[in-house]
Amino acid sequence: MKRLSELRKAHNLSQKTLAENLKIAQNTLSQYETGKREPDLETLQAIASYFDVSVDYLLNEMDNPTPRKKSIKIPVLGRVQAGIPIEAIEEIIDYEEITEEMARKGEHFALKIKGNSMEPQISDNDVVIVRKCSDCESGSIAVVLVNGEDATVKRIKKRPEGVMLIPANPAYEAMFYTNEEIASLPLVIIGKVVEQRRSWE
Repeated sequence: MKRLSELRKAHNLSQKTLAENLKIAQNTLSQYETGKREPDLETLQAIASYFDVSVDYLLNEMDNPTPRKKSIKIPVLGRVQAGIPIEAIEEIIDYEEITEEMARKGEHFALKIKGNSMEPQISDNDVVIVRKCSDCESGSIAVVLVNGEDATVKRIKKRPEGVMLIPANPAYEAMFYTNEEIASLPLVIIGKVVEQRRSWE
């Protein structure tokens, strides 16, 4: 599928990244691109949806892709601090785009990750898309401010007596905060991580 290779390269994606995003083996994706193997209809539809094109375009039956969905630009922040509204932070290091559909679900910002406490799931310098909220369900990966310091990104686990912030990297220990500490420090959830973006350069 020549079009698949063209789309992947146009979006600056490695075969590994695209395969992971589509939840297929990298070798399978390579065979799709070289024509050694043909994807089934369900996979074709998944690829078309991922790139916002039609199946006909993927199969070289159309000259032009369907129009891409409109996107909304959101700021990528290098840090988030207590007491400063997201919209007032001046340390904007880049911009990312999200779909209008995602934007309708709430206010979003992006955060560049520092450190490796969430590896291998989220690595240093990855960018995460965050939906602003003051609370989220247990098990979510959240952006949390503790004691007025810079934001930390951890999986949260709620308990009746408090909240645990859980790193993905086993080299780091989980931190538990009682309900009293949550109120006194304070510990504040400022958003839920809804998407991750990684650069392979």
